[in-house]
Amino acid sequence: MSYRAIPPIQCLVTFETLARLRSASRAADELCVTVSAVSHRVRQLEAHIGFRLFARGDFALTAEGAAYLAQVRAGLGTLQHLPVRRGGEQPTRLKVAVTPTFARTYVMPRLETFRTAYPEVELTLQVSIPLLDVIAEDADLEVRFGAGGYADRESRLAARGEVTPACSPNFLAEHGPFTGFRTLSEVSQTRLIRSPLEPWSNWFSACGLQLPEPDVGAQFNDLGLVYDAAAAGFGVALVRLDMGAGWFDSGRLIRLSSRSVPSPNGNYVCWKPGTLERWECAAFVDWLVQGAGAPVRPGDEENSTPA
Repeated sequence: MSYRAIPPIQCLVTFETLARLRSASRAADELCVTVSAVSHRVRQLEAHIGFRLFARGDFALTAEGAAYLAQVRAGLGTLQHLPVRRGGEQPTRLKVAVTPTFARTYVMPRLETFRTAYPEVELTLQVSIPLLDVIAEDADLEVRFGAGGYADRESRLAARGEVTPACSPNFLAEHGPFTGFRTLSEVSQTRLIRSPLEPWSNWFSACGLQLPEPDVGAQFNDLGLVYDAAAAGFGVALVRLDMGAGWFDSGRLIRLSSRSVPSPNGNYVCWKPGTLERWECAAFVDWLVQGAGAPVRPGDEENSTPA
């Protein structure tokens, strides 16, 4: 017997629970997972066994599903009285390329919830370079930071934040006070930290200032480095309210304005066409987008981006 032909136990338990309760939300509550996890586990099981289990949206079983449910319940009943052996299971491997600061501020703090929901997935994270779309090696999924609309990828928006000017308490004490950091004198006479990821022209335009993009001052191509530089007193930086929350909460950075403006760039999870046919890839995309809490607006979700 090939034990690799046996579906993952969590998929079988999810199927039995969903068939019994006939409600994805109730099944999710009983299993202490998300509704999305319930859906993906059933999808994984169907891909494994090669036939559909449910016929309609009310979770009525197909004929094959009903026959399979009887076998699953018998098997689960037997397993309840036996020790579990996990050594023969083959992990499902998933490789994701992600930009550094997004990984630290969005992915890593939430990663335990993905591991709990999908313990059979062996996840590898690797770094990608923002805007340049450069990764160390091929990945199943990648998070790109930019304006979206990638010709070679399908994508979904994971996070789009707003930015506001901020600096360290020491810099504010030495060079302040500022009155909203929106006047020509304040902006033109202050050291600005530059980054191609968050252009200052976006803030200038929102404030009605006719100024070109700065061409002098410290420059960084990672948002985390931008925020660290501002916290170290290099000058004033444009900081995203979402990704910079840790710097604000700790007091390392202080907002100079109550106003914030939408960033022209966002974090998009991207994949080659056909990738989401793999249940683990679809599960990670759903988990990432739902965890980041990105608002879905017309044009934000791109099922297929045109060339």
